Amino acid sequence: MSRRTQDTPGAYQTGRDDAERRLRFDRGTLLLEGVAELPAGLDTWFQYDPRVDAYRAPAHCYSAIIGPLKGRLAGNRAPRYQRRELVCALEMTPYPHQTEALAAWQAAHGRGVVALPTGAGKTLVGLLALAWARRDGLVLVPTLDLMHQWYALLRAAFPDQEIGLIGGGYHEPQPLTIATYDSAARHIERLGDRFGLLIFDEAHHLPSEFYRVIAEFSLAPYRLGLTATPERGDGRDADLPELIGPIVYRKRPEQLAGNVLAAFQVRTIHVDLSPAERTAYQQALDERNAFLQAQQISLSSLEGWNRFVMRSARSSEGRRAMLAHRAARRIAHATPAKLRALGMILANHPGAKTVIFTEDNATAYEVSQRFLIPCLTHQTAVKERQTIMELFKSSVYTAIVASNVLNEGVDVPDASIGVILSGSASVREFVQRLGRILRRGEGKQAVLYEVIARETREERVAERRREAGHGRPEAIPRLETAKEPDSQPSLWDDQS
Repeated sequence: MSRRTQDTPGAYQTGRDDAERRLRFDRGTLLLEGVAELPAGLDTWFQYDPRVDAYRAPAHCYSAIIGPLKGRLAGNRAPRYQRRELVCALEMTPYPHQTEALAAWQAAHGRGVVALPTGAGKTLVGLLALAWARRDGLVLVPTLDLMHQWYALLRAAFPDQEIGLIGGGYHEPQPLTIATYDSAARHIERLGDRFGLLIFDEAHHLPSEFYRVIAEFSLAPYRLGLTATPERGDGRDADLPELIGPIVYRKRPEQLAGNVLAAFQVRTIHVDLSPAERTAYQQALDERNAFLQAQQISLSSLEGWNRFVMRSARSSEGRRAMLAHRAARRIAHATPAKLRALGMILANHPGAKTVIFTEDNATAYEVSQRFLIPCLTHQTAVKERQTIMELFKSSVYTAIVASNVLNEGVDVPDASIGVILSGSASVREFVQRLGRILRRGEGKQAVLYEVIARETREERVAERRREAGHGRPEAIPRLETAKEPDSQPSLWDDQS
């Protein structure tokens, strides 16, 4: 058992020669063994673990640690990844912004986040990064749809390489592997030394409590994050520089419109509730707000919403307040005035590929029944969903309606019209939905309509989203709307 010497702080007597000093990977950490005294400057990362008589450091610090340890190790058994010559078999000429993004990432020593709008070719930047890094690589994706897309792309780009899958019933790690965030988080303790490059697609998912271990337990020196909008509502995007690296390159949709992406417009349409709807809406708000005031809860933050959810389950008054909250949302989301506006939009764009977005399943189903439009929700079976998307691609269907499932990770072919009937205050959701219609086409002019019920929560939601965009000017397109909200008092006030 080792003991700390009294003369030299931080030094340990182990009875072993420093010539036996070795570094190895151990369950998501780095273990420095055979150490009599910790080399200068390494105490920032290493802490002594008396259980194994060695020093332990987080795996993600490997690139910072290995430099000071060079020439001091008898053996380095930490990484299992190999150098790998990758020559892309696809004949692709990168756009200037893709070349610039790769160069910015390379200048940051292969660590950082590239933020490009949907349709701007983030995956090609990932392929270029794989070829440049020349290391075994792991691509992380949030959905099975994206896993399948990356699998097809990597097989086409590197036909002489075995492509592994982790997730969706597969556990086949290979030198080039694609994994879902869920599966990777469960297995990273054993896989964290297998890869020299991590590519995080839709990288804004990574800082969550469950997924962040993928970055923390991996020693990969090269890391690339790909996303349209790195910002998160909980502020944890501030952890991305530590987990992946800083934002090294960013372009907004309007900066690429008309060249890489389709030219586009964003138009806001306001509709009014009927007198009966207005009365029911106000009554629902009054009942909910009375409970919030009695409980001293504000819904202006995620913490306040969580308190509302918890306390609403503890009493009959709370349950009525939650039901009232949902009733108000339904009234604003599915007012017949919105469906009339949707009918006008569809009539103004006959035959145009149109994607309609809703916040809830009930509204999506109502739109589907009213206009005889195929509907996609999380309840839609995989085969049915695939069939709908294929028929939409072939123009058998010219419109589809979706509840959240098309926000990210799905390639929506040829759509030029988007209609948001309901949504959240998230800048990311807005930009993702805009991205569904920005695929470039010959002479294509894309239009995104946002239909908002006047004097409801939706006005405040749209205002908060604009405020978030103004606070981060690169986060949301600065576009003229067809009509700015009228300066009428909001019924949602501070309890939005």
